[in-house]
Amino acid sequence: MKISIASAALAAAIVAAPTTTAFSPASPVASTTKHYSALFSTVDDKTEVREYFNNEGFNRWNKIYSESDEVNSVQLDIRKGHDMTIQKILNWVKADGDTAGKTFCDCGCGVGSLAIPLAQMGAQVSASDISDAMAREAAERAKSMGITNAKFYTSDLESVTGKYNTVTCVDVAIHYPTDKMAEMVGHLCSLADERVMISFAPKTWYYELLKKIGEFFPGPSKTTRAYLHEESVVRDALKKAGFEVAREEMTGTSFYFSRLLEAKRV
Repeated sequence: MKISIASAALAAAIVAAPTTTAFSPASPVASTTKHYSALFSTVDDKTEVREYFNNEGFNRWNKIYSESDEVNSVQLDIRKGHDMTIQKILNWVKADGDTAGKTFCDCGCGVGSLAIPLAQMGAQVSASDISDAMAREAAERAKSMGITNAKFYTSDLESVTGKYNTVTCVDVAIHYPTDKMAEMVGHLCSLADERVMISFAPKTWYYELLKKIGEFFPGPSKTTRAYLHEESVVRDALKKAGFEVAREEMTGTSFYFSRLLEAKRV
């Protein structure tokens, strides 16, 4: 990957929030009353993410997660990277060939980039997002496609409850402080009967360098904190919860990088 100092700085700044801390499409989206959790010692990160994706962030990322031409080359590259991660998950699901009737919980669903195609494949989908604007947009997109087997609602990740065959969480961990990552993974695992699919920005010396360079050029887009995570922390948390990594992928473009793990209950 060849990236100049200037583009590296821009990458670290703009990639800070690829998705929100990431259910009836035909009816208004319900808001959860549980806004506080032991997973957060403060609400600073959560408040920033919620406010950002309900306002300026929604307008920006709604364009990125669509076919809109109103995006620059960097945003287009991020769209490409995110789409690649989504497609890898869908390819895994298709390869298993047992989607119809299975329950999926998509935490941090954004505008429905994963939840909607899963529903189109026959899954029963329950999708949530901390941003009411994002959840409502996802519900509207699903409704316009005639999808009735997916429901969307507003909730922070740690307030999601229930049991599902598969739990997915794509590019949401970037909003979670490092010391809370293991707890977040543990909560996702507690919702899954069979498997968890999670993606995160891996903490390597190279990506850490990009992030540090980006901090010198915050700009107006850098409105939420961005956290990179040690892969060993994620794997250890999965193992502690009784899950074993079965498949893995890495997606890297000029301005997007994401590690994807599928872990099954053992």
